Amino acid sequence: MMKNYRFLLAAILLISIHSFGQVTDSTTVKKPTDSMSISNNKNAILLVKLNDTLNIRLRVDSLGVYKTVDTIRRLTKLDSLQIRMDSLLAPFYTKRVDSLTRKTTYTPLYRMRVNTLTKDTVFIQIPKIKKYISLKSRLKVDTLKISDPIKLSSIDTTKFAEDPIWWKNRNSFGFDISEAAFVNWNAGGNNSISGLVKVNLYRSYKKLYLLWDNEIFVRYGLNSQQDQELRKTDDKLQINSTFGYRKDTLTNWYYSVKFNFNTQFTDGFSYPNTSEPISRFFAPAYLFIGAGTIYDLKKKSFSMYLSPFTLKSTLVLDKTLSEQGVFGVPKGAKSRNELGALFQSKWETEVFKNVVMKTRIELYSDYLKDFGNIDMKWDLNFDFIINKYMKANLGAYLIYDNDIKFKEDTNGDGELETLGARLQLKQLLGIGVLFNF
Repeated sequence: MMKNYRFLLAAILLISIHSFGQVTDSTTVKKPTDSMSISNNKNAILLVKLNDTLNIRLRVDSLGVYKTVDTIRRLTKLDSLQIRMDSLLAPFYTKRVDSLTRKTTYTPLYRMRVNTLTKDTVFIQIPKIKKYISLKSRLKVDTLKISDPIKLSSIDTTKFAEDPIWWKNRNSFGFDISEAAFVNWNAGGNNSISGLVKVNLYRSYKKLYLLWDNEIFVRYGLNSQQDQELRKTDDKLQINSTFGYRKDTLTNWYYSVKFNFNTQFTDGFSYPNTSEPISRFFAPAYLFIGAGTIYDLKKKSFSMYLSPFTLKSTLVLDKTLSEQGVFGVPKGAKSRNELGALFQSKWETEVFKNVVMKTRIELYSDYLKDFGNIDMKWDLNFDFIINKYMKANLGAYLIYDNDIKFKEDTNGDGELETLGARLQLKQLLGIGVLFNF
Protein backbone atom coordinates (compact mmCIF):
# COMPACT_ATOMS: atom_id res chain seq x y z
CA MET A 1 0.00 0.00 0.00
CA MET A 2 2.86 2.40 0.77
CA LYS A 3 4.41 1.75 -2.59
CA ASN A 4 1.19 2.73 -4.36
CA TYR A 5 1.11 6.05 -2.54
CA ARG A 6 4.68 6.75 -3.47
CA PHE A 7 3.99 6.00 -7.11
CA LEU A 8 0.92 8.23 -7.11
CA LEU A 9 2.87 11.02 -5.38
CA ALA A 10 5.64 10.85 -7.97
CA ALA A 11 3.09 11.11 -10.80
CA ILE A 12 1.42 14.14 -9.25
CA LEU A 13 4.82 15.79 -8.77
CA LEU A 14 5.78 15.25 -12.40
CA ILE A 15 2.49 16.74 -13.59
CA SER A 16 2.84 19.77 -11.27
CA ILE A 17 6.46 20.33 -12.21
CA HIS A 18 5.60 20.18 -15.90
CA SER A 19 2.73 22.67 -15.46
CA PHE A 20 4.88 25.20 -13.57
CA GLY A 21 7.93 24.79 -15.74
CA GLN A 22 10.29 25.43 -12.84
CA VAL A 23 12.09 22.05 -12.59
CA THR A 24 15.80 22.13 -12.10
CA ASP A 25 18.37 19.49 -11.28
CA SER A 26 18.26 20.54 -7.69
CA THR A 27 14.49 20.04 -7.31
CA THR A 28 13.67 17.99 -4.25
CA VAL A 29 10.54 16.83 -2.53
CA LYS A 30 10.16 17.37 1.14
CA LYS A 31 8.99 14.23 2.83
CA PRO A 32 6.08 14.28 5.27
CA THR A 33 7.03 14.59 8.85
CA ASP A 34 6.68 11.61 11.13
CA SER A 35 3.77 13.24 12.89
CA MET A 36 1.86 13.46 9.61
CA SER A 37 0.00 10.26 8.82
CA ILE A 38 -1.40 10.21 5.32
CA SER A 39 -3.58 7.16 5.85
CA ASN A 40 -5.10 8.42 9.09
CA ASN A 41 -5.39 12.16 8.10
CA LYS A 42 -6.94 12.34 4.63
CA ASN A 43 -6.93 16.20 4.65
CA ALA A 44 -3.24 16.50 5.46
CA ILE A 45 -1.24 19.13 3.60
CA LEU A 46 1.91 18.03 1.88
CA LEU A 47 4.54 20.77 1.20
CA VAL A 48 6.63 20.03 -1.83
CA LYS A 49 9.73 22.18 -2.62
CA LEU A 50 10.34 22.44 -6.37
CA ASN A 51 13.33 24.83 -6.22
CA ASP A 52 14.71 27.67 -4.07
CA THR A 53 11.97 30.09 -4.93
CA LEU A 54 8.89 27.99 -5.74
CA ASN A 55 6.91 25.69 -3.41
CA ILE A 56 3.57 23.95 -3.83
CA ARG A 57 1.10 22.63 -1.28
CA LEU A 58 -0.84 19.41 -1.91
CA ARG A 59 -3.99 18.22 -0.13
CA VAL A 60 -4.93 14.54 0.19
CA ASP A 61 -8.63 13.90 -0.35
CA SER A 62 -10.75 11.08 1.02
CA LEU A 63 -9.70 8.77 -1.80
CA GLY A 64 -6.05 9.44 -1.14
CA VAL A 65 -5.54 11.61 -4.22
CA TYR A 66 -3.21 14.60 -3.96
CA LYS A 67 -4.57 17.92 -5.25
CA THR A 68 -2.70 21.23 -5.65
CA VAL A 69 -3.81 23.83 -3.14
CA ASP A 70 -1.65 26.84 -4.18
CA THR A 71 1.83 27.86 -5.14
CA ILE A 72 4.02 29.70 -2.71
CA ARG A 73 6.76 31.92 -4.14
CA ARG A 74 9.38 33.07 -1.73
CA LEU A 75 10.91 36.54 -2.04
CA THR A 76 14.54 36.58 -3.00
CA LYS A 77 16.93 39.51 -2.75
CA LEU A 78 16.31 40.23 -6.42
CA ASP A 79 12.53 40.25 -5.88
CA SER A 80 12.74 42.64 -2.91
CA LEU A 81 14.94 44.95 -5.00
CA GLN A 82 12.35 44.87 -7.80
CA ILE A 83 9.58 45.77 -5.34
CA ARG A 84 11.61 48.72 -4.09
CA MET A 85 12.28 49.88 -7.62
CA ASP A 86 8.57 49.66 -8.46
CA SER A 87 7.67 51.74 -5.41
CA LEU A 88 10.24 54.40 -6.38
CA LEU A 89 9.22 54.54 -10.02
CA ALA A 90 5.47 54.45 -9.40
CA PRO A 91 5.02 58.28 -9.23
CA PHE A 92 6.92 58.77 -12.47
CA TYR A 93 6.24 55.67 -14.55
CA THR A 94 3.34 53.38 -15.34
CA LYS A 95 4.26 49.71 -15.10
CA ARG A 96 2.70 47.17 -17.44
CA VAL A 97 3.46 43.42 -17.43
CA ASP A 98 2.61 41.30 -20.46
CA SER A 99 0.67 38.24 -19.31
CA LEU A 100 2.12 36.03 -22.03
CA THR A 101 5.75 37.06 -22.40
CA ARG A 102 6.05 38.33 -18.81
CA LYS A 103 7.81 41.39 -20.29
CA THR A 104 7.66 44.53 -18.18
CA THR A 105 7.17 47.93 -19.86
CA TYR A 106 7.58 51.30 -18.11
CA THR A 107 5.82 54.36 -19.58
CA PRO A 108 7.02 57.79 -18.30
CA LEU A 109 4.45 60.14 -16.79
CA TYR A 110 6.67 63.26 -16.99
CA ARG A 111 8.99 64.81 -19.54
CA MET A 112 12.31 66.04 -18.18
CA ARG A 113 13.58 69.44 -19.35
CA VAL A 114 16.94 70.97 -18.41
CA ASN A 115 17.48 74.74 -18.52
CA THR A 116 20.66 75.40 -20.51
CA LEU A 117 21.45 78.55 -18.53
CA THR A 118 20.63 77.64 -14.91
CA LYS A 119 21.04 73.85 -15.35
CA ASP A 120 17.79 73.35 -13.41
CA THR A 121 15.75 70.25 -14.11
CA VAL A 122 12.02 70.62 -14.61
CA PHE A 123 9.54 67.76 -14.97
CA ILE A 124 6.57 68.50 -17.21
CA GLN A 125 3.59 66.19 -17.00
CA ILE A 126 2.78 64.35 -20.20
CA PRO A 127 -0.93 64.55 -21.12
CA LYS A 128 -2.77 61.27 -20.92
CA ILE A 129 -4.84 62.07 -23.99
CA LYS A 130 -2.67 62.36 -27.09
CA LYS A 131 -5.49 62.73 -29.56
CA TYR A 132 -7.15 66.11 -29.16
CA ILE A 133 -9.00 66.51 -32.46
CA SER A 134 -11.14 63.82 -33.94
CA LEU A 135 -13.28 63.88 -37.06
CA LYS A 136 -17.00 63.65 -36.51
CA SER A 137 -17.55 62.11 -39.89
CA ARG A 138 -15.38 59.55 -41.57
CA LEU A 139 -14.44 59.92 -45.19
CA LYS A 140 -15.21 56.97 -47.38
CA VAL A 141 -13.21 56.24 -50.49
CA ASP A 142 -14.83 54.53 -53.42
CA THR A 143 -12.37 51.82 -54.33
CA LEU A 144 -13.99 51.33 -57.70
CA LYS A 145 -13.89 54.89 -58.99
CA ILE A 146 -11.91 57.89 -57.71
CA SER A 147 -13.16 61.16 -59.12
CA ASP A 148 -10.17 63.25 -58.02
CA PRO A 149 -7.12 61.03 -57.73
CA ILE A 150 -4.15 62.30 -55.75
CA LYS A 151 -1.23 63.12 -57.96
CA LEU A 152 2.34 63.45 -56.84
CA SER A 153 3.91 66.76 -57.71
CA SER A 154 7.32 68.22 -57.10
CA ILE A 155 7.53 71.71 -55.59
CA ASP A 156 10.42 73.96 -56.42
CA THR A 157 11.41 75.55 -53.13
CA THR A 158 14.27 77.58 -54.55
CA LYS A 159 13.76 81.28 -53.86
CA PHE A 160 15.53 84.02 -55.75
CA ALA A 161 15.95 87.54 -54.44
CA GLU A 162 14.23 90.13 -56.59
CA ASP A 163 16.41 92.65 -58.31
CA PRO A 164 16.13 96.09 -56.72
CA ILE A 165 14.35 98.73 -58.76
CA TRP A 166 16.79 101.54 -59.47
CA TRP A 167 14.54 103.46 -61.86
CA LYS A 168 11.31 105.05 -60.62
CA ASN A 169 8.76 106.39 -63.08
CA ARG A 170 5.78 108.62 -62.41
CA ASN A 171 3.55 110.06 -65.12
CA SER A 172 0.35 112.06 -64.91
CA PHE A 173 -2.08 113.61 -67.36
CA GLY A 174 -4.79 116.03 -66.26
CA PHE A 175 -7.48 118.20 -67.71
CA ASP A 176 -9.18 120.99 -65.76
CA ILE A 177 -12.29 122.81 -66.97
CA SER A 178 -14.38 125.69 -65.67
CA GLU A 179 -17.56 127.04 -67.26
CA ALA A 180 -20.15 129.76 -66.72
CA ALA A 181 -23.42 130.03 -68.71
CA PHE A 182 -26.20 132.64 -68.41
CA VAL A 183 -29.71 132.50 -69.90
CA ASN A 184 -32.02 135.49 -69.28
CA TRP A 185 -29.91 136.37 -66.25
CA ASN A 186 -31.19 139.63 -64.86
CA ALA A 187 -27.93 140.54 -63.15
CA GLY A 188 -26.05 140.12 -66.38
CA GLY A 189 -22.91 138.18 -67.21
CA ASN A 190 -20.87 136.76 -70.08
CA ASN A 191 -20.77 133.08 -70.99
CA SER A 192 -17.28 131.65 -70.63
CA ILE A 193 -15.42 128.36 -70.68
CA SER A 194 -11.84 127.61 -69.77
CA GLY A 195 -9.70 124.52 -70.16
CA LEU A 196 -6.24 123.58 -68.92
CA VAL A 197 -4.12 120.57 -69.95
CA LYS A 198 -1.37 119.36 -67.61
CA VAL A 199 1.28 116.72 -68.33
CA ASN A 200 3.97 115.77 -65.80
CA LEU A 201 6.69 113.19 -66.56
CA TYR A 202 9.14 112.07 -63.88
CA ARG A 203 12.13 109.71 -64.14
CA SER A 204 14.47 109.06 -61.23
CA TYR A 205 17.51 106.79 -60.97
CA LYS A 206 19.03 106.16 -57.54
CA LYS A 207 21.64 103.46 -56.93
CA LEU A 208 24.10 103.45 -54.06
CA TYR A 209 26.20 106.56 -54.72
CA LEU A 210 24.43 107.90 -57.82
CA LEU A 211 21.31 110.05 -58.22
CA TRP A 212 19.74 111.24 -61.45
CA ASP A 213 16.39 113.08 -61.44
CA ASN A 214 14.59 114.16 -64.62
CA GLU A 215 11.33 116.12 -64.87
CA ILE A 216 9.22 117.51 -67.71
CA PHE A 217 6.28 119.85 -67.03
CA VAL A 218 3.82 120.89 -69.75
CA ARG A 219 0.86 123.24 -69.14
CA TYR A 220 -1.39 124.94 -71.64
CA GLY A 221 -4.69 126.70 -70.98
CA LEU A 222 -7.27 128.60 -73.05
CA ASN A 223 -10.26 130.75 -72.21
CA SER A 224 -13.21 131.70 -74.37
CA GLN A 225 -15.73 134.39 -73.39
CA GLN A 226 -18.78 135.75 -75.10
CA ASP A 227 -17.98 138.50 -77.65
CA GLN A 228 -14.23 138.00 -77.14
CA GLU A 229 -11.50 136.15 -79.01
CA LEU A 230 -9.87 132.99 -77.68
CA ARG A 231 -7.26 133.89 -75.09
CA LYS A 232 -4.35 132.05 -73.56
CA THR A 233 -4.39 131.56 -69.78
CA ASP A 234 -1.34 129.33 -69.23
CA ASP A 235 1.67 128.30 -71.33
CA LYS A 236 4.66 126.47 -69.91
CA LEU A 237 7.38 124.04 -71.00
CA GLN A 238 9.96 123.19 -68.35
CA ILE A 239 12.73 120.57 -68.31
CA ASN A 240 14.81 119.81 -65.19
CA SER A 241 17.69 117.37 -64.84
CA THR A 242 19.92 116.85 -61.80
CA PHE A 243 22.87 114.45 -61.51
CA GLY A 244 24.44 113.78 -58.11
CA TYR A 245 27.19 111.70 -56.50
CA ARG A 246 27.71 111.01 -52.79
CA LYS A 247 30.72 109.57 -50.99
CA ASP A 248 28.81 106.94 -48.98
CA THR A 249 25.33 105.44 -48.72
CA LEU A 250 24.52 107.01 -45.33
CA THR A 251 24.57 110.68 -46.22
CA ASN A 252 21.84 112.51 -48.12
CA TRP A 253 24.19 115.19 -49.50
CA TYR A 254 25.26 114.83 -53.13
CA TYR A 255 27.81 116.67 -55.21
CA SER A 256 25.69 117.58 -58.20
CA VAL A 257 25.29 119.41 -61.47
CA LYS A 258 21.92 120.81 -62.56
CA PHE A 259 20.29 121.73 -65.85
CA ASN A 260 17.07 123.81 -66.11
CA PHE A 261 15.24 125.01 -69.20
CA ASN A 262 12.04 127.10 -69.43
CA THR A 263 10.09 128.46 -72.37
CA GLN A 264 6.56 128.63 -73.86
CA PHE A 265 4.73 127.17 -76.86
CA THR A 266 2.68 129.96 -78.47
CA ASP A 267 2.59 133.74 -78.74
CA GLY A 268 1.53 135.84 -75.80
CA PHE A 269 -0.36 139.12 -76.07
CA SER A 270 -1.26 142.06 -73.92
CA TYR A 271 -5.02 141.77 -74.40
CA PRO A 272 -7.04 143.27 -76.03
CA ASN A 273 -4.11 144.03 -78.38
CA THR A 274 -3.54 140.85 -80.39
CA SER A 275 -1.60 142.34 -83.28
CA GLU A 276 1.80 142.56 -81.61
CA PRO A 277 2.98 139.58 -79.51
CA ILE A 278 4.91 140.36 -76.38
CA SER A 279 6.37 136.82 -76.08
CA ARG A 280 6.90 133.89 -78.42
CA PHE A 281 8.47 130.43 -78.57
CA PHE A 282 12.08 130.75 -77.32
CA ALA A 283 11.42 134.42 -76.64
CA PRO A 284 12.06 134.30 -73.85
CA ALA A 285 13.78 131.03 -72.90
CA TYR A 286 15.78 130.59 -69.71
CA LEU A 287 18.70 128.19 -69.36
CA PHE A 288 20.45 127.36 -66.07
CA ILE A 289 23.63 125.22 -65.89
CA GLY A 290 25.48 124.99 -62.59
CA ALA A 291 27.39 122.86 -60.11
CA GLY A 292 26.84 122.60 -56.40
CA THR A 293 25.33 120.30 -53.81
CA ILE A 294 21.88 118.81 -53.30
CA TYR A 295 20.21 117.45 -50.18
CA ASP A 296 17.68 114.78 -51.18
CA LEU A 297 15.14 112.94 -49.02
CA LYS A 298 13.08 110.64 -51.25
CA LYS A 299 10.92 109.33 -48.41
CA LYS A 300 9.98 112.88 -47.37
CA SER A 301 9.60 114.12 -50.97
CA PHE A 302 11.96 116.96 -50.18
CA SER A 303 15.07 118.22 -51.95
CA MET A 304 17.24 121.34 -51.68
CA TYR A 305 19.85 122.46 -54.22
CA LEU A 306 22.52 125.12 -53.70
CA SER A 307 24.93 126.17 -56.42
CA PRO A 308 27.53 128.94 -55.90
CA PHE A 309 28.38 128.90 -59.62
CA THR A 310 25.44 128.88 -62.04
CA LEU A 311 25.34 130.21 -65.57
CA LYS A 312 22.00 131.80 -66.48
CA SER A 313 21.24 132.49 -70.12
CA THR A 314 18.21 134.46 -71.27
CA LEU A 315 17.40 133.75 -74.92
CA VAL A 316 15.27 135.91 -77.24
CA LEU A 317 15.43 134.28 -80.67
CA ASP A 318 12.58 136.32 -82.20
CA LYS A 319 14.02 139.15 -84.30
CA THR A 320 11.27 141.67 -83.61
CA LEU A 321 11.38 141.18 -79.84
CA SER A 322 15.19 141.12 -79.90
CA GLU A 323 15.27 144.60 -81.50
CA GLN A 324 12.99 145.89 -78.75
CA GLY A 325 15.48 144.80 -76.07
CA VAL A 326 12.98 142.97 -73.85
CA PHE A 327 13.55 140.50 -70.97
CA GLY A 328 16.87 142.15 -70.10
CA VAL A 329 18.54 141.24 -73.38
CA PRO A 330 20.35 144.15 -75.08
CA LYS A 331 18.70 145.49 -78.26
CA GLY A 332 19.61 143.43 -81.30
CA ALA A 333 21.16 140.66 -79.20
CA LYS A 334 19.84 137.11 -79.03
CA SER A 335 20.98 136.26 -75.52
CA ARG A 336 22.21 137.59 -72.22
CA ASN A 337 24.51 135.59 -69.92
CA GLU A 338 24.86 135.92 -66.16
CA LEU A 339 26.98 134.18 -63.52
CA GLY A 340 25.61 133.93 -60.04
CA ALA A 341 24.33 131.79 -57.17
CA LEU A 342 21.23 129.63 -57.44
CA PHE A 343 19.03 128.14 -54.73
CA GLN A 344 16.19 125.74 -55.53
CA SER A 345 13.92 123.68 -53.30
CA LYS A 346 10.83 121.53 -53.72
CA TRP A 347 8.59 119.82 -51.21
CA GLU A 348 5.45 117.70 -51.41
CA THR A 349 3.41 116.70 -48.36
CA GLU A 350 -0.13 115.90 -47.24
CA VAL A 351 -1.18 118.80 -45.01
CA PHE A 352 -4.68 117.41 -44.40
CA LYS A 353 -6.48 114.24 -45.36
CA ASN A 354 -6.81 114.20 -49.16
CA VAL A 355 -5.14 117.63 -49.40
CA VAL A 356 -1.62 117.60 -50.88
CA MET A 357 0.60 120.67 -50.96
CA LYS A 358 3.31 121.06 -53.63
CA THR A 359 5.73 123.95 -53.56
CA ARG A 360 8.80 124.96 -55.61
CA ILE A 361 10.96 128.00 -55.09
CA GLU A 362 13.90 129.34 -57.10
CA LEU A 363 16.19 132.21 -56.05
CA TYR A 364 19.00 133.60 -58.20
CA SER A 365 21.41 136.52 -57.82
CA ASP A 366 23.94 137.71 -60.40
CA TYR A 367 27.56 138.29 -59.34
CA LEU A 368 28.42 140.54 -62.30
CA LYS A 369 25.53 143.04 -62.25
CA ASP A 370 23.54 144.32 -59.30
CA PHE A 371 24.65 141.60 -56.88
CA GLY A 372 22.06 141.35 -54.12
CA ASN A 373 19.03 141.77 -56.38
CA ILE A 374 17.28 138.42 -56.24
CA ASP A 375 15.21 136.96 -59.05
CA MET A 376 12.45 134.80 -57.61
CA LYS A 377 10.08 132.17 -58.95
CA TRP A 378 7.66 130.51 -56.55
CA ASP A 379 5.05 127.93 -57.48
CA LEU A 380 2.51 126.87 -54.82
CA ASN A 381 -0.29 124.35 -55.48
CA PHE A 382 -2.90 122.56 -53.39
CA ASP A 383 -4.44 119.38 -54.80
CA PHE A 384 -7.81 118.39 -53.34
CA ILE A 385 -8.35 114.68 -53.99
CA ILE A 386 -12.00 113.86 -54.63
CA ASN A 387 -11.50 110.26 -55.73
CA LYS A 388 -9.00 108.22 -57.70
CA TYR A 389 -9.40 110.25 -60.89
CA MET A 390 -11.08 113.55 -59.95
CA LYS A 391 -9.14 116.34 -58.31
CA ALA A 392 -9.50 120.04 -57.67
CA ASN A 393 -6.52 122.38 -57.82
CA LEU A 394 -5.80 125.78 -56.33
CA GLY A 395 -2.50 127.31 -57.34
CA ALA A 396 -0.50 130.50 -57.39
CA TYR A 397 2.60 131.41 -59.39
CA LEU A 398 4.78 134.32 -58.27
CA ILE A 399 7.64 135.82 -60.36
CA TYR A 400 9.99 138.71 -59.80
CA ASP A 401 12.84 139.41 -62.27
CA ASN A 402 14.76 142.65 -61.98
CA ASP A 403 15.65 142.52 -65.70
CA ILE A 404 12.04 142.41 -66.93
CA LYS A 405 10.81 145.98 -67.33
CA PHE A 406 7.17 146.91 -67.89
CA LYS A 407 5.85 149.41 -70.41
CA GLU A 408 2.70 151.47 -69.93
CA ASP A 409 0.95 154.45 -71.51
CA THR A 410 0.96 156.67 -68.48
CA ASN A 411 0.10 159.94 -70.28
CA GLY A 412 -2.66 158.55 -72.50
CA ASP A 413 -0.96 159.79 -75.68
CA GLY A 414 -0.41 156.30 -77.08
CA GLU A 415 3.31 156.22 -76.33
CA LEU A 416 4.57 153.47 -74.01
CA GLU A 417 7.00 154.37 -71.31
CA THR A 418 9.46 151.87 -69.85
CA LEU A 419 8.97 151.40 -66.12
CA GLY A 420 10.76 149.31 -63.53
CA ALA A 421 10.40 145.65 -62.56
CA ARG A 422 7.20 144.49 -60.92
CA LEU A 423 5.94 141.51 -59.03
CA GLN A 424 4.08 139.12 -61.34
CA LEU A 425 1.26 136.99 -59.91
CA LYS A 426 -0.91 134.32 -61.51
CA GLN A 427 -3.68 132.45 -59.69
CA LEU A 428 -5.62 129.42 -60.98
CA LEU A 429 -8.54 127.41 -59.63
CA GLY A 430 -9.95 124.43 -61.44
CA ILE A 431 -11.50 121.01 -61.14
CA GLY A 432 -10.91 118.15 -63.47
CA VAL A 433 -9.60 114.65 -64.00
CA LEU A 434 -6.07 113.36 -63.42
CA PHE A 435 -4.68 110.02 -64.59
CA ASN A 436 -1.51 108.58 -63.11
CA PHE A 437 0.38 105.93 -65.07
